Parts: sequence; C-alpha cells; structure tokens
Amino acid sequence: MTDQQTDLEAALERVVQAAREHLAAVRTAQGRVDDDDVWRAYVALNNASVAYDELLLDAFGEVTPWDVEVIDADEADERFGVGIGGVDGAEPADPYPGVISVRQRRDYRVPSVAALLRVAEAARRAGAGPAEEPDDEPVGSVGEAVLELLQNGDGSLGALDVPELEPLDGILTVSEVASPLDPAAYDADDAAGPFRPGPQDRLLGRFDEHPFPDDDADDELDDEAPDEAVTADEGPVAGSGPAGAGASGAAASDGRGPGR
Repeated sequence: MTDQQTDLEAALERVVQAAREHLAAVRTAQGRVDDDDVWRAYVALNNASVAYDELLLDAFGEVTPWDVEVIDADEADERFGVGIGGVDGAEPADPYPGVISVRQRRDYRVPSVAALLRVAEAARRAGAGPAEEPDDEPVGSVGEAVLELLQNGDGSLGALDVPELEPLDGILTVSEVASPLDPAAYDADDAAGPFRPGPQDRLLGRFDEHPFPDDDADDELDDEAPDEAVTADEGPVAGSGPAGAGASGAAASDGRGPGR
C-alpha cells in the first residue's frame, strides 16, 4: 500500500472515530443547548471530514458528499461566544430581570386524513426504543396524529414538516411576563388559559408567518424588499422565521411589533 493510500485509510479512521465521539457527546448532553463537549466534537468531526475529502480528491479525483470547510474552534468561539460566561468564563453575570414568553400558532390543512394517519403510525413505530415493543395500536384521529408526530419528533413545529400537512398562516409573539408558566395551574381541557396574556404581560414583538408563494409568483416578489420585524424596545431587526421556535422552511415571516 502506498503512503498516499495509507494516509487516506488513516484519515477515514479519524472520521469514523470523530463521528463516534460526536455521537457520545450528543448522548451525554441529552439536548443541552450550547454544550461545549458537543461543539468540540462537532468541530473535530467537521475537520476530519475535510481532511479525508481532500486526500480522497488528491488520490482518486473523487470527493465526498460533505460540503464542509475547516473550522477554527478558537476563532469561532471568539466570534460567536460559548454561552454563559463568554469565551474564557470571566464575563460578568447579567441575568435578565423578567421572564420571556414565546407563543406560537400555525394552522395546517390536511389534504388526506388517511395519509396523515399512516405517517403518524409510522412515526409511532419508529419512536419505540430498542427495549420497547412497537405500538401497533392505530392512530384514531387527526389530533392524535399531529400529537404523535410532535412527540416522536423534537417537539417543535418542525416535526410537522411532512407532505401530509399543508402549512397555512401562523403567528408568533414574544412577551415579557410577570411569572413563568405553571402548566398544573390549568385544566387539561383549557386550551386558551396558558396562552392568554396576563395583566402585567408586555408584548415585545411579533412575527406573522405566511407560506411561501407558488413559483409563478416568484418573479413578482424578486423586486420586493424583505420584511422587517419591529420590536417594542429594540427597533427594526431583520425579518426571518423564528429560530428555535419550530419555524420551518415552509413559511416566510413578516415581523410586526406592537401597535402595527
């Protein structure tokens, strides 16, 4: 085996090992946001993939399907920060005095009830753990199907990005509230109470979501300026889908602030 092929085999082993370490870090973090070990493992996997891709190109003129570039972890930390405490952990504490409440509604049309029930039953079977027996009980209603998709997804509205649900308009509000939500304070059949603004709640901003237009209308929209979101205390910010709140590529957003 030539030195070039030996290097290629070694680079592939580093990719596999980095992928295992990334998976282990993700499992350990259990969904924790901005976990430093997950970030470092992600960088290692990314850079190992880049190195393997370059060696494969040099050896055989072939490439992998991974469209990645080298990440300098320290430079990225300086640019984006690493969560509470900053890059070196010495940043002073600056907790926000209030509680921020994000409330979202998006409507959907169901083109085929039978198709939605099938995809929900498939999600239920796929969501069964290795030690669990798959639940073969049929999904009995549209509401149960939607809940099944959410439960077996990540819990956000992104779990509903399936062809069996056609997204319609939606709305998202960001408010400052007097106290955090206590789900036990509301009856199980109280659909409005948890979302009803309290007397001391203050609306900070709002996004209106609209499904993307048909391709035929693209030409008409090319010349339009992007919408902006306006907040009550921060002025205009770029309009976009609400990150981290279940927004998906299926909708465009029109930001609005209070009083607009």
